Amino acid sequence: MDAIAFQPKIATANLTMEQLASNTQLNEKEKVGELSRQFEAVLLRQILAEGQKTVFKSKYNQDTSTSGIYQDMITNQMADGISRSGSFGLAHSLERELGRQIFQKDAGTGTAVAAPSLGTIPSTKKHTHE
Repeated sequence: MDAIAFQPKIATANLTMEQLASNTQLNEKEKVGELSRQFEAVLLRQILAEGQKTVFKSKYNQDTSTSGIYQDMITNQMADGISRSGSFGLAHSLERELGRQIFQKDAGTGTAVAAPSLGTIPSTKKHTHE
């Protein structure tokens, strides 16, 4: 009787970007998809945090350390929930565009050709010549 090695499905949402990039159990498309979703969640956290800032100080909206921690927890959960639902749409667009750039099709053969790695993309910084 042959025993098949059981490897549980990886919860990519719990992996850091470094762990995700070095994971050999995920293919490149899954990695790009999860990185796109995590980027969207970071952007949503910033948008939601800015929207929750108080405009006028009063005794009803006191800024205490416990309320700040609680607000951060709520903001993180909201951003992750929105990102996982796919309703914002930025992750899907980013995944599609990155996939197009990374997995370019060779026009002649129709086989997938990897684009240059991100480390080889030229810098967009302007250089001044004196």
